[in-house]
Amino acid sequence: MTSRTVTLLDVARTAGVSKSTASDALQGSGRVAEATRDRVRAVAEELGYRPNSAARRLRRSSTGAIGLHLPQTATRLDYYMNLAFGAVARAQEEGLDVVLLAPASTASTVGGAGGASGPVASRVDGLLVIDPEVDDSAVPGLLDAGVPVVTGERYLGPTATPTGAVICDNAASLTALLDHVTERGARRPAVLAPAGTSAWATALRATAASWGREHGVDVTLRTVPFAATPGEAEETTLALLRADPAVDAVICAPDGAAPGVLRAAATLGRTVGTAAPDRPVGTAAPDRPVGTAASDRMREQPGTPWAEAPLRMGKEPGTPRSDAPRPTVHETGAHPRTHLLVASCVDGTAIRSAEPPVTAVDLRPAAYGRACAELLCDILAGRTPPDTVRRHAWALETRASTTTPT
Repeated sequence: MTSRTVTLLDVARTAGVSKSTASDALQGSGRVAEATRDRVRAVAEELGYRPNSAARRLRRSSTGAIGLHLPQTATRLDYYMNLAFGAVARAQEEGLDVVLLAPASTASTVGGAGGASGPVASRVDGLLVIDPEVDDSAVPGLLDAGVPVVTGERYLGPTATPTGAVICDNAASLTALLDHVTERGARRPAVLAPAGTSAWATALRATAASWGREHGVDVTLRTVPFAATPGEAEETTLALLRADPAVDAVICAPDGAAPGVLRAAATLGRTVGTAAPDRPVGTAAPDRPVGTAASDRMREQPGTPWAEAPLRMGKEPGTPRSDAPRPTVHETGAHPRTHLLVASCVDGTAIRSAEPPVTAVDLRPAAYGRACAELLCDILAGRTPPDTVRRHAWALETRASTTTPT
């Protein structure tokens, strides 16, 4: 079969099936037994068959492409780039191209409520809309564009519902992080939750509050930008820890922002990780003088409650240090908070390569993008009915930022 172009009929004859069965098997459509489908695909690969995509699109009135709409902040987030690669890989297996819809121009492209006859519907067979936000003006037009739409996470807005969705249990992932840090000794956790109206951001803010109520724990909540930079996370954490030094764990939501929390901890002399196993988190060694080592560094940081604190019992601020022994924790009852647990709601390269590496929720973005594209392909091919909702699994990756330092 090397002297001429291999045709679909060649594949059908070699596999011992009809031309229509071979076509259905290769396209993943129709009622074809799995064994037959596998045999046809194996024969096609062996013969070097390449489908005539232009002819196929004409027969099916198909554009041969699907659209991908990402949040406006996606271009600088590792998570969304990996998600997009996963979606493209799965679409290509179906013979479909992926058209990235630029956020700035999507609203004008879909044409609002009249999107069914607009440019988007004529350019793609279906749409993937990832982390749709209620205040994203493009989303209603996309949902009403006249083609199947699969969303990555639910859309919380009032307009038309998508054809299908792939969702994560975001409440469960933050609950797992809060459970983890409290099991490691944290008593005053804080959450840097994302702003915005996506299902992910909304779920994290609500879960931080509900988990605190259910466990009788004061969870400090600070809202940061959806795509907060490490610098923004650092600034927020510095203000948080200076205002409330009792905070002993910080869970940072935005992708790649947790290294900023680590920098803030270093600035304030906080050791990232749990205390040694023979004493509770946040306490000094039983006979260790108050104000030594890490707590001395905390005294020297401007703006901390320790900056102007007396160094000895009964001494006034500003008095020269004495060579007399300092009181111990047992003598004063003080419990200087030197250890800080740090975790992230989104795993990624910056999180894994941080020093120390940060405990995080691995949302498996490439697999998530693939799952979204697969659901859309299944709906387009008639393998899955509309209104299908599939769930995507995540995993908790425990690292040095919540374990005992060596």
